[in-house]
Amino acid sequence: MKILNKITLGLAFVMGLASCESLDVEPTGFYSEDNFYKTVEDAEASLLYAYDALTLTSYAPVTYYLTELGSDNCIVKSDEGADAQAFVNWEVTSQNELLTQYYRCAYIAINRANAVIENVEGRGFNEEDEKRLLGEAYFLRAYNHFNVVRAFGLAPLQTSLIDQMDETTAPLADNMQVVYSFLIDDLTKAVDYLEVNRVTGRADKVAAQALLAEVYLFAASAKESGVSKYDVLTESVDNLYAKAAEYAGYVLNDQSEYAHDNSLQDIYDVNKPDGSEHIFILSMDRSGTSEGDYSKLSKYFIPWIAGGTIYLKNTDDSFSPTHDGWSVFQTTSALISNYEVTDNRRTQLFVSEIYDASNNLTGTVADGTIPYEFTRKYIDTEFSGDKTSTRPYLIRYSEVQLIYAEATADANGLEQYNSIRRRAGVSELADLSGLSKDDFRTLVIEERQRELAYEGDRLWDLRRKNIVQDKVTQAAGLSPEEVSFYPIPQRELDLNPNIN
Repeated sequence: MKILNKITLGLAFVMGLASCESLDVEPTGFYSEDNFYKTVEDAEASLLYAYDALTLTSYAPVTYYLTELGSDNCIVKSDEGADAQAFVNWEVTSQNELLTQYYRCAYIAINRANAVIENVEGRGFNEEDEKRLLGEAYFLRAYNHFNVVRAFGLAPLQTSLIDQMDETTAPLADNMQVVYSFLIDDLTKAVDYLEVNRVTGRADKVAAQALLAEVYLFAASAKESGVSKYDVLTESVDNLYAKAAEYAGYVLNDQSEYAHDNSLQDIYDVNKPDGSEHIFILSMDRSGTSEGDYSKLSKYFIPWIAGGTIYLKNTDDSFSPTHDGWSVFQTTSALISNYEVTDNRRTQLFVSEIYDASNNLTGTVADGTIPYEFTRKYIDTEFSGDKTSTRPYLIRYSEVQLIYAEATADANGLEQYNSIRRRAGVSELADLSGLSKDDFRTLVIEERQRELAYEGDRLWDLRRKNIVQDKVTQAAGLSPEEVSFYPIPQRELDLNPNIN
């Protein structure tokens, strides 16, 4: 198994410092084309630095505040800060510090990708290395811009490297057509440049195809559903769906490195990040020396239970230890009720009982010892204190199956949908008779909630289908634009007069 090596660089790319500095930081010690990028190794170091931005502690964990708390999947613990409560209550303002951190870090990641793009092309490296480096950088630039678009709607497109203070005032994109043309162009280049090459923590051709399918699906469903600002997309809804199906189909049919995993346990085994499901997953490991290199993600989802090690009962009646957590993201009854009682994702991936080291039952949800049923998706039985190898699942093969199912809404898509349900141990849909395409797509959205719970997707699905207010009562009374986009942080508005 090849693992993305974490590195500590003496690079101070503007917007690229680990603490997520704002755009008004004067760049110092910048490695430019004159004193860096002399070798492929230099360029590789710069690319790894761009990947490293995805693990920033103000980026990766904050994603779940936006996407899970803003949905019907989770609420937040009662004593969590006001900024976190605002996501649950749909009272997020431009002053929200969590939102500000997310915005800053997304653009840090974008700028690090731009550094690679601008300094590698035409550098004189051999063609194979140049295409690989550029392909991954284009993927990262698109991935982070897509995060910004789903969160904030129209925002600046940072199309070039910022290495001077006067370059930090990019205007808002003119409209969503400009935004999606940019995303599609970057990802098309990534697909063309990259080969299938699995490396944990990095993107390859399949990851680029999968993300491009997701971009097309988001555009198709948002335009179809009348989401604010998406009416300007020039491509028809049918063509957008067709493109989503095309690129998802490449993932499903034209490669053999990634595949549907029949074992739910294996998918969420932190020691198997190179499992067949994982098309793109962050490289975080308990052996790391600083947070971001290792993960504390599990702490957000596991309840605080007397501050010690607890044991979970496995499907084979063995027991596994885990630390307790911080009780931040708490499961809603709406999510639990969306599963059939016998659904394997319900019986195997939710915890309602805990045990001690002697296998004695010590607490349940029923007796109040456990405040809520929690997910096993982020459990590391080999944790070291707070250090774990729990990683965000950014692109899974199963998600691509559901993208294909939703995009096609035909018999071939039905088979992908049924594949997910078959693994879950619930009834399959025999055929599509009596169902319109819209009816079937609604079923797929419901399946996505069950399959992708806690993986940072739910709010994006609610937004692109324009059903936030149908599912989240706290969003009642908000304008269409308010439910579709978070506000751009006030700090960025103050710093950049071109986005006021």
